Amino acid sequence: MLKYQHIADELEHYIEEHKLQQGDKLPVLQDLMVQFGVSKSTVTKALELLETKGVIFQVRGSGIFVRRHKRKGYISLLSTQGFKKVLEEFQITSKVIELDIRKPTKEAALNLNVSVDDDVYYVKRIRYIHGQSLCLEESYFNKSIITYLNNEIITESIFHYITEGLGLNVGFTDMFLHVDKLTEEEADYLGLKKGDPKLYVESIFHLTNGQPFDFSKVTYNYVQSQFFVQAVL
Repeated sequence: MLKYQHIADELEHYIEEHKLQQGDKLPVLQDLMVQFGVSKSTVTKALELLETKGVIFQVRGSGIFVRRHKRKGYISLLSTQGFKKVLEEFQITSKVIELDIRKPTKEAALNLNVSVDDDVYYVKRIRYIHGQSLCLEESYFNKSIITYLNNEIITESIFHYITEGLGLNVGFTDMFLHVDKLTEEEADYLGLKKGDPKLYVESIFHLTNGQPFDFSKVTYNYVQSQFFVQAVL
């Protein structure tokens, strides 16, 4: 994790820990520079990241303020932190269906910018929230970047392992959303009926250097899933 990302995480944790509300004021830029012992540019990048995520807003000449109206149980479509972080107040568990090393499909190879002859980790799992199915995930990880996965890792938070265990810096995500109806297989996994509605999301996760490392396809249980997006105009 880069220094500015660490500072952004610390500030977001401070906001949550102190239960700061919309409009509450944060320390000024100069105080944050002293507090974290970093340059103005590093703090500025951290604040820009938080502003993009909708956590804060800045008013020139007035200061830095808390923005987020946080609704319990809502999933941010703009987050790259994984469910364990986004829904940390909930009990999030996983059931692993498949984990193996294989050759990618043409679709996965294209999105990961690899050859169909390269090796990838394939992960298929169901995520649960308080014991109720939340989503079905299928993921392809570029094995040259994500060099090791096992059942213990993928039962917990893969993204925590990627950032903390492997020390990689996640940069940005491209997401493609599609509303459709559940197939019979998807319905069986999610405990729903064939033909029930679904939100289907394809995501390509990149490192800060722009290299894609994870192509994921997620089918959400419409009963359990709630989303929010905070935009900067």
